[in-house]
Amino acid sequence: MPFPSSPLLGKTALVTGVSRRKGIGFAVARRFAELGANVFIQHFSPHDDEQPWGSDDLGEVRTGITSAQIENATFGDVSLDLAVPDSAGVLMEAARSLSGGVDILVCNHARSGSDGSIFNMTPELLDGHWQVNTRSTLLLTRAFAEQYSGHWESTPTRPGKRPTHAGPVDEFATGRVIWMTSGQLHGPMQGEVAYATSKAALAGVTPTVASELLARGIILNTVNPGPVNTGYLDPETTDRPLGEIQEFVRNTPFGRFGYPADPARLIGWLATDEGRWIVGQVLTTDGGFAL
Repeated sequence: MPFPSSPLLGKTALVTGVSRRKGIGFAVARRFAELGANVFIQHFSPHDDEQPWGSDDLGEVRTGITSAQIENATFGDVSLDLAVPDSAGVLMEAARSLSGGVDILVCNHARSGSDGSIFNMTPELLDGHWQVNTRSTLLLTRAFAEQYSGHWESTPTRPGKRPTHAGPVDEFATGRVIWMTSGQLHGPMQGEVAYATSKAALAGVTPTVASELLARGIILNTVNPGPVNTGYLDPETTDRPLGEIQEFVRNTPFGRFGYPADPARLIGWLATDEGRWIVGQVLTTDGGFAL
């Protein structure tokens, strides 16, 4: 059976961290648009303003996504700081207003910079990365699952208790959640202890949360995009010693850094019905970088 040209027609996708045209979030949102989805994005430009690569024109970001949408597909966006404790619920309600519900959630947002080695760690550094990268992802996933399944957990679940399945989920497991992790599983990330810790938590808890969501008809996977150049690997805007990395990359199978469209293709496929047999995995898409 041929792959349909608009496999996400009628679906609504929420993608976080979409504030720059060079970013992975933008490439993912645009890919969903190409696949026929309604698209709602979250952005927070004040974070990018503090980075060497800076922020982007949000009008151009919006146009870049809507120009790829099919006829009658809808678009919406909101600026929101996901470090705020109640931001997950606020964001989910805003996204639901686009079409009445959200079918796909991609937690692409991340706090970058303001990091260091183990000798630089402070409660503030660790909490800052945890709040944005980990806590908000878990709470946003909960908000997504509740609005998707209509089930609000009211009593604590005993440790070790497995979720009850209503039956085979092949037909009704149409919800998708995709988290983003990093390369901390494949090697050291010197000078990024707070960031790597927050991302490692997501990778580590993926099977647990995936098991709980599957009973609600939701498939969760986590994607490690490898070294994708979103501006932080450009010589004029890099925040790290670049010469050694460039020399290393020249000897990898593809001989280049990843483009944002590379992980976006995988994420787009995972969101379709073709990807429904992949669940609870941490998937690396790095063009052989780890080799």
